[in-house]
Amino acid sequence: MLSEDELALLQAINASGSLTRAASRLGKAPSTVSHAARQLEARFDALLFDRRRYRLQLTPAGQLLAEEAARLMQDVSRLTRRVKQVAGGWEDRLWIVTDEVMEFETLMPLIRSFDALQSGVTLRITHEVLSGTWEALHDGRADLIIGATNAPPAMPRLQWFELGTMEWAFAISPRHALAKAKEPLQQEQLAPYRAVVVADTARTMQAHGYGVSSGQPTLAVPSMRAKILAQCDGLGIGWLPRQRITSLLKRGELVEKRVADAREPNVLYVAWRSDHQGRALKWWLDQLRLPRLAKRLIHGIDVGA
Repeated sequence: MLSEDELALLQAINASGSLTRAASRLGKAPSTVSHAARQLEARFDALLFDRRRYRLQLTPAGQLLAEEAARLMQDVSRLTRRVKQVAGGWEDRLWIVTDEVMEFETLMPLIRSFDALQSGVTLRITHEVLSGTWEALHDGRADLIIGATNAPPAMPRLQWFELGTMEWAFAISPRHALAKAKEPLQQEQLAPYRAVVVADTARTMQAHGYGVSSGQPTLAVPSMRAKILAQCDGLGIGWLPRQRITSLLKRGELVEKRVADAREPNVLYVAWRSDHQGRALKWWLDQLRLPRLAKRLIHGIDVGA
């Protein structure tokens, strides 16, 4: 490892091309700089400076030493900041997993507010679907989950609170064969038609699904937004978040139909593990408990607005 003075010496010689100019740049006597350069070569037992030309240059070995030393010093500087950060109660990283039903756009103002704290905490935000969200917390792939559905499972040190409830509407394209069917629609009427689903991402936990009959054909799509678009296009049927399709219903791009077996509102949860006590997690939990923010997260963005 080079000292700051040794790294500055390499950089000054490389930039100026002479011992005299390097000495002037460093505010030292040329003899002092020349002695330091030879000491550095002796320390590494390598020729670091090419003195054969008019312009003094670093040899390939000297160039490698300068580049790697600079990188190592940056790494040490970053490590020092991270150690102080963690010692101050901030996590090194906070991994947040949202259920896919949450829209990333609604989190952006919250991320900006967190950035303003200048905590140094690295955020990682990913998403899962249904049981996959709980599983991420269980398996250590999340420090905090937002918008998880279904009742909280048995899990060591699990902590949670309710974010709120999401209401659903059974909505289909006005061009769909069921658009003019007599209401309320019975389950046997729905079963022959393809349902659009956002598939559960659980790997080990039991997967869940909503509003799909056994044997009913399905079209699995990657997101709730894709599900809304697919149903607008008549590619299938299914339940959609009511607040996010308000404009589509008003404009007639979707038609809401009453169903005999109505879907109950889903309770959405925020959850974490009690062995995680960092300041970043606490800040996020405090924000997520604010009713106005919770409402914005649940209502999301009206796709047709």
